[in-house]
Amino acid sequence: MTDHRSTLLADGASVEQVATGATWAEGPVWIPGRRAVRFSDIHDDRILEYSEQSGELTVFSAAAEYTNGRTLDLAGHVVECSHGRRAIQRDTAVGPGRPPAPTTLVDRFGPHRLNSPNDVVVASDGAIWFTDPAYGIKRPVEGHAGEEEYGDRYVFRYDEAADTLTPVVIDVEAPNGLAFSPDESLLYVADSSLSPADESDPFPDRPHGHAIHVYDVVDGRQAKNGRILTEVSPGLPDGIRVDVEGRIWSSSLSEVQVFAPTGERLLDLPVPEKTANLCFGGDDGHTLYVVASTSLYRIRTTTRDAVALARS
Repeated sequence: MTDHRSTLLADGASVEQVATGATWAEGPVWIPGRRAVRFSDIHDDRILEYSEQSGELTVFSAAAEYTNGRTLDLAGHVVECSHGRRAIQRDTAVGPGRPPAPTTLVDRFGPHRLNSPNDVVVASDGAIWFTDPAYGIKRPVEGHAGEEEYGDRYVFRYDEAADTLTPVVIDVEAPNGLAFSPDESLLYVADSSLSPADESDPFPDRPHGHAIHVYDVVDGRQAKNGRILTEVSPGLPDGIRVDVEGRIWSSSLSEVQVFAPTGERLLDLPVPEKTANLCFGGDDGHTLYVVASTSLYRIRTTTRDAVALARS
């Protein structure tokens, strides 16, 4: 592997711990209106915020119903996954000093409750795409015990205007992180089934994958022609992001790994703790924030999130 550090990272950049005190940090998003990274401490059932301006870490919400992945919608509001509510919800508290105000958008597929939505992206047409593995109903520290009511684990597309929920990916064992390519012609889905939701693993013959899958997006509404882009090792892919050049930034057991759109591994960026998820942020969008076990880390890069390009 050729190390592309000099082209992907700012001169002299190194990983810096900026906050700690979580139990299992997940689901970061940069909120420009607050100049802050909001992320979850799932096992302690709270939402934390790190202020880039003050350098302080505060509790944004306690008893938060085990939120996980989050993103911003077209209006700049937070759309997030709730393991506890088994739902996708919107929180409009994006301005300074605003208290949490989550409202449920969707929590059922037909008559059945969702499993435990895990990660979410909002397309340029406003549709909400999210993954629905079973971690929040099979692991007591991540939600409330429950059953997989529709009998599987899908990636869904939710059309809020029409109030319709459609499965778009049904062939990934444990769909986790997801992201679009810069032009939204491709959808990337991380499979974390190497670590089964039910840790007793009652179905040892089911897949135990640790790959990033890629799909062609057709008419902005369907995902077709699924194939494996690359496997992530050590560990597995959890959260993923795509930059403006189409490169995929993925968490792994011990580092952030960066892949070209062809699947070629470009960079290993070691992190001191087990990594879960990541997001681009900062006033110019070039700071990569990484949530890893107990802490929030950051490093300066030469790039930014593809979403920033699509909506600029």
